[in-house]
Amino acid sequence: MTTLLLARHGLTALTGPVLAGRTPGVHLSDEGRRQAEALAGRIAGVRLDAVVSSPLERCVETATAVAADRATAVKTDDRFVECGYGTWTGRPLEELAKEPLWRVVQAHPSAAVFPDGEPLADVQHRAVAAVREWNARLGEKAVYLVCSHGDVIKAIVADALGLHLDQFQRITADPAALTVIRYTPLRPFLLRLNDMGELRLPEDSEEKDGGENITGSDAAVGGGPGTT
Repeated sequence: MTTLLLARHGLTALTGPVLAGRTPGVHLSDEGRRQAEALAGRIAGVRLDAVVSSPLERCVETATAVAADRATAVKTDDRFVECGYGTWTGRPLEELAKEPLWRVVQAHPSAAVFPDGEPLADVQHRAVAAVREWNARLGEKAVYLVCSHGDVIKAIVADALGLHLDQFQRITADPAALTVIRYTPLRPFLLRLNDMGELRLPEDSEEKDGGENITGSDAAVGGGPGTT
């Protein structure tokens, strides 16, 4: 069972009012750096076999805070980069909300193709393919973190839950929040979603006692006792 920790980057000066997209040189704000350090503290007790990041500065800076006290270097993967928003990049969200495409993005995102940019369906395809490849590369006992962007994380979660991409706007990925997915031979399990608390992952012995059956490939009958 491979466990994926998905972290969104911390706040930047553009987070919220402007669609930063792939704009170069967008760094964490002071608050974003505090969020990244807090994220590192929240998962300090979790073993990480790899720390992977979108190549954009705000993600690399967040991932670097996580990797700082660990014997692992941050690896970048272009497949976890922000959606290519094309000519929407750098524009205020208040302005974009008046565009006809905005309603498509909200209600039918699988059909959304940004002008001179990327279809949201392609974002999901590349990100999920990257997750599957990293799972295979690191192995079934691995625990690793990927620092990425809101829409990318939401697309990965939708896939893990078996949701159509058109439902991904029902998922939230806040700055520096953590989402945890465990991939088993049969199906993924969503362990945490948009979590801001301290993370504790169940040990193998706990999984054999309950929460997931001994094969690690299906849900326990009755839901299992859970973990604390």
